[in-house]
Amino acid sequence: MESKLLYDKTHQWVVFGRDPAKPEKIIDTNQYMVVSGERAILLDPGGIEIFSSMLGSVLHYVNINQITDLFASHQDPDIISSLGLWDQALPQARLHAPWLWEGFLRHFGTKHIEYMAIADEGGSVDIGLARLEFIPAHYVHASGNFHVYDPHAKILMSGDVGACLEEPGAPMFVENFQEQIPKMKLFHQRWMPSNKAKNDWIRRVRELDIEIMAPQHGRIFQGENVKLFLDWFEQLEVGIAISSEN
Repeated sequence: MESKLLYDKTHQWVVFGRDPAKPEKIIDTNQYMVVSGERAILLDPGGIEIFSSMLGSVLHYVNINQITDLFASHQDPDIISSLGLWDQALPQARLHAPWLWEGFLRHFGTKHIEYMAIADEGGSVDIGLARLEFIPAHYVHASGNFHVYDPHAKILMSGDVGACLEEPGAPMFVENFQEQIPKMKLFHQRWMPSNKAKNDWIRRVRELDIEIMAPQHGRIFQGENVKLFLDWFEQLEVGIAISSEN
């Protein structure tokens, strides 16, 4: 599994993805880790099928005892169905996730991990010197959903917003925004159900100072491409089940 440092100053942000060993019909996902001092948090740590690859990659950066926290933006299996295995590996850890999905997420297995329910209005968690903010992102696309913002590193982990499904071996970062649009358009129109919720998210995010927007699938946006994405997403009509004739 490929990994890359997104930020390495007062603390670290690491992205994991582009896993050539994953089963063919499992979609590629981006997993993130924030490390500060002797603590680390895994953000949307992935599905059960990639657990072994993810664990091996993580251990190149930290030892297992440093991972004190997990975060799940919503309930989808591609980001958190590995929970039961992390529960065995990290019995003292805490899972930060939407209150709405607790009864669903526990189906993946939480005998030991403590469930830290995030209220609808959001919240925050301190990992060493890093304070991470849980930004409400309800209905983009899950009805209970949060993104993670690091005001010091100026990174927004944006879940399915900005996502697309790429070919194997695609670059980690967006290189040409216009060429990225056809890959993103149908994904966002079909998976984002509400223009009102989308625009509320955009309003909220425009108030943040963002240098990197890091989605759950596909490439990462950096610098001017963050603004280009927000401008494009704002004018896009979503909540459309497009027929094959369109």
